[in-house]
Amino acid sequence: MKRYYFDHAATTPLDRRVLEAMMPYLTECYANPSSSHAMGREACRAVDEARDGIARLLGRKPKEVYFTSGGTEADNWALKGAALANRERGRHILISAFEHPAVFESASFLQKQGYEVELIPVRADGIVDLTALSSLLREDTCLVAVMSANNEVGTIQPLAEIATLVHEKGALFFTDAVQAMGELPAFDGADLLSFSSHKLYGPKGVGALVVGGGVKLERLHHGGMQERSLRGGTTPTAQIVGFSKAFSLACAEREDRTKRVRSLRDRFLKGILSLPGTALNGDGEKRLASNANIFFEGRNGQALLNKFDLAGICASAGSACTSGAVHPSHTLLAMGKEKEASSSIRFSFGKDNTETEIDEVLSIIETLLSPVRTKNISS
Repeated sequence: MKRYYFDHAATTPLDRRVLEAMMPYLTECYANPSSSHAMGREACRAVDEARDGIARLLGRKPKEVYFTSGGTEADNWALKGAALANRERGRHILISAFEHPAVFESASFLQKQGYEVELIPVRADGIVDLTALSSLLREDTCLVAVMSANNEVGTIQPLAEIATLVHEKGALFFTDAVQAMGELPAFDGADLLSFSSHKLYGPKGVGALVVGGGVKLERLHHGGMQERSLRGGTTPTAQIVGFSKAFSLACAEREDRTKRVRSLRDRFLKGILSLPGTALNGDGEKRLASNANIFFEGRNGQALLNKFDLAGICASAGSACTSGAVHPSHTLLAMGKEKEASSSIRFSFGKDNTETEIDEVLSIIETLLSPVRTKNISS
């Protein structure tokens, strides 16, 4: 069966150029970068060069880039590390109502440690409510977390305006840029920023937390002196080299990739929104070029996703299945879209998708949706 991969927001395939950059550090220069012998020093140089390259492309200093195992660890470290290191300033934390679970659960952990956590409302178009944010900020607010672009509906947040409001109160601003990195050119005003390799056609298992100069951060990992004594653990040279290569390619090819992917996404939208009972979730313009989150009226999103899977279409539902229970999308619920929360599917496109794939998938979906709907249809 032919498969159509429209789930690039979940992960991307490894770019062959990235694999080529990694291979020497998997087969020849495999020594531990913390070792003092010649092979160890060679591996250490590769890590340093990778860090320098990432920092330069971000307009940051190399000492501000800390490697992690991915976005989830970076999110955990940003919230817990910054909150614990700055607890004397205050114990009030604000996070947007549609953050990634890594941020939500880190905030929940901090609540148990005596921190007060409040949610910043999100408008129906998927953009954070700046008026509400302004009213929620307090003198004892120590940290504000708003993702750069939502991972479900793709809406891009007004980072510069958020940073201004947050800094006026003397608080830190953290943005989860995992979904946005590679598409957005800048992340204005962020004191802490997380992103991950595998969303950039790089290897899984490596990411980064960027920590602005002067920002205090407590360590989460103990047992080693790696990452300037703030994160213990053997440094994964090959993954880091691949990460740096993938990010370099993403930056160099950003304009061409974005133009191509947006063209594919718009072709898909033109076709899918011509079908009865479909609608786009989130702002139509202020969104990632790769994202199309579609509401299928009267359909159960998970059941429909299963049909798509059987037909060879790889996408993601706005709901997740845990222990047999299907939960509505917390992102769409935060946007006030209760009806859409259990009936929406995210399609996300990549640089290697084609117009032919788009047209074939639209034809398949039209066929799958062809049975007449009733209000009680569940699949």
